[in-house]
Amino acid sequence: MQILFEKFLDLIYKKKCYFCKSSKEAVKMCSKCYEELDQLPVKVNRIINSKKVYCAGVYSKNLQKLIRGLKYHKQSDLAYYLARFMAEYFDKILGKSTYEVVPVPIFPKRKKKRKYNHMDLVGEEFCRLTGNSLNTTLIERIKDTKPQYKLKRNERMKNLNGAFKVNKENYKGGKILLIDDICTTGSTFEEMITELEKVGITDIMCLSATTPFE
Repeated sequence: MQILFEKFLDLIYKKKCYFCKSSKEAVKMCSKCYEELDQLPVKVNRIINSKKVYCAGVYSKNLQKLIRGLKYHKQSDLAYYLARFMAEYFDKILGKSTYEVVPVPIFPKRKKKRKYNHMDLVGEEFCRLTGNSLNTTLIERIKDTKPQYKLKRNERMKNLNGAFKVNKENYKGGKILLIDDICTTGSTFEEMITELEKVGITDIMCLSATTPFE
């Protein structure tokens, strides 16, 4: 009865694509709009503390709207599509490889306001798609930092200094894959890598959904 009722509601309130508003497929991102997401060529985007950082796409057009909708406009269903985009890129880097996936954490007050950490949702979907394991308790954010996008690199590093704490007792012993939505200067990844290395965790790679630069 519950399933029939849900199907009935789906017919009445048919989902529209968040991007083109089409209700033909009754999904948050139709296949046409998803196919318009451009992946960058598979290559190391930068090296931070000798760790490789990969960026799957450019922060523009539908990718920008996808991230902003997920992050700021309570469109939690979009997590699947960002995770899928990242998973398809990740598969080209390594194929099937086992990692502990650690999403960039947000400060508890900000998480309470947003109702969720969007990268935790992306991490869940990413691990489901790739077969990796999610670890959201290894690193926590202990400092309520300012938004990074208006800051220069030296200001970003100062802003992030002391922002993260590693709970080594929650480390499962695997290779670490840090994931984030946007990598601009790499300062967030750098601070997390530094804190992980302090407790002897050194097998680390980073994957960002986007970068502002091609």
